[in-house]
Amino acid sequence: MAAPVGPLAQVKLPSGPSPVTAEQRYWMSFKNQLQISSPTSYPVTHVSAASTNGHFAVTTGTRVQIYSSRTRKLEKTITRFADVARSGDLRRDGKVLVAGEDTGRLQVFDINSRAVLRTWMTHKQPVWAARFSRTHLTTLLSASDDKTVRLWDLPSNDPTHTFIGHQDYVRSADFLPGSAANLLVSGSYDATVRLWDPRVPPDQPVMTFKHAAPVEDVLPLPSGTTLLAAAGPAISVLDLVAARPVRQITNHQKTVTSLCLASGGTRLVSGGLDGHVKVFETTGWNVVSTTKYQSPILTVRVLGASSESPTTTTGDASSSSTSDRHLLVGMQSGVLSIRTRLTGTEAIRQRERDREMAALLAGTLDAHDARVDKRKRRIAASRRLDMAGEGADVVIADEPRDDGRRRRKTEALWQRDLRHSRYALALDRLLDPASVLTLLLALRHRSAVRAALEGRDERTVQPVLRWVSAHIVDPRYVGVCVEVAMHLIELYAEYAGASAELAAGFRTLRRRVMGEVEKAKVACETGGMVEGLVLGAV
Repeated sequence: MAAPVGPLAQVKLPSGPSPVTAEQRYWMSFKNQLQISSPTSYPVTHVSAASTNGHFAVTTGTRVQIYSSRTRKLEKTITRFADVARSGDLRRDGKVLVAGEDTGRLQVFDINSRAVLRTWMTHKQPVWAARFSRTHLTTLLSASDDKTVRLWDLPSNDPTHTFIGHQDYVRSADFLPGSAANLLVSGSYDATVRLWDPRVPPDQPVMTFKHAAPVEDVLPLPSGTTLLAAAGPAISVLDLVAARPVRQITNHQKTVTSLCLASGGTRLVSGGLDGHVKVFETTGWNVVSTTKYQSPILTVRVLGASSESPTTTTGDASSSSTSDRHLLVGMQSGVLSIRTRLTGTEAIRQRERDREMAALLAGTLDAHDARVDKRKRRIAASRRLDMAGEGADVVIADEPRDDGRRRRKTEALWQRDLRHSRYALALDRLLDPASVLTLLLALRHRSAVRAALEGRDERTVQPVLRWVSAHIVDPRYVGVCVEVAMHLIELYAEYAGASAELAAGFRTLRRRVMGEVEKAKVACETGGMVEGLVLGAV
């Protein structure tokens, strides 16, 4: 009994480098954008999120707005400010919010009733940063243009500590995470980042890092041993153990205004006055994604998908999520951009809505609906078949027929010609480049490449010559193309003088090959120069 004849396996070519990386596709998936304009003409200066109740606070002008991260809708607005509000920060339980203002007043609000729980008037100049501690619910800090950083306890009327040492406005401050939670870090327009410890005299910072430009934002990493500082267009990576900067990131063209963490602390997200949001991996600090916005960026935050918790400047690795949900960007124009990454059934529904809208705009809505109905009928029929049980009437796909025969797969004509040693006819039948490569490799295996090319006339040799000329510069095809080209030259080069078409085909082949030879020479020369520079530097 003869063995069954199957189709020739298609050759799978190695794929080249993708123009879009997986990381870029991930951040491009934040595309369900919602743009919310400020009710006033003020810019959006700060975004803060709670880690438990799924809310985030947006500071713009003389108000702090509370949004639901599940619905992206405004739920509450706090307007009890005498001047421009700054840095509305939600406590991690989402029940209390602290905010400073340009009068120097610092207020604590109850989120549910919007009542003022505490007011401090100690600062005499604008308060630009206010943060709750991640470990103690009643502890918070403030940083002001009066050059001081103050530590507060909710039951007290006066600050528990006042840190003095900056020589200019203090525009950013935060608590360190983890075991170093009793330490504070601040960044000032005197171009320094200072580390403070309440257990030492308040005018003696534990550590000071000098920069070349005013410091706009500071961000402790979850490890507690590394700080990030945005100073001018650069981001400094500061090692607290070695007490020195270890890296400077200079990918922004203008001042970097905001830093936050994403993907469980494995990604750094930065926003700047150049309108770019850049994402860095935190191992080698390389840029993995860039997004351009229409206005200078003042604040950027990423909220996680796990119980809608934020992966932001909290630096708390235990509470951060590795799956991001929202990308929030506040701009100078007063627009808050919320880009949401849809997953699972949400993503499927959104794709269906996008297809329906595209069909409506193209005027093919009826055809789209017909395809959807057909797919639904097919799915319904499949489900009815699954529910029928295992009775005799059930037909299982790919099972043998009643007479013991299996459904025979259709064999391509060129494959049948190859099987019957009609090599030239098999080659003439093909147009698809991948299939031609499959056939040529099969002919090489049979030592029949020359037999497939012999005995051709001017008309039948042209398609093969054009195919070789088109693909001889492709590294995936070059091996078999060179072999075919050598046979063509040997068999038909002597007839090129009597045929203008054949001569033109060989000239094209020669031009493509010489172009690759020149590129190879330039590559060798460049490689030699680079090698010389490397050896000289060593």
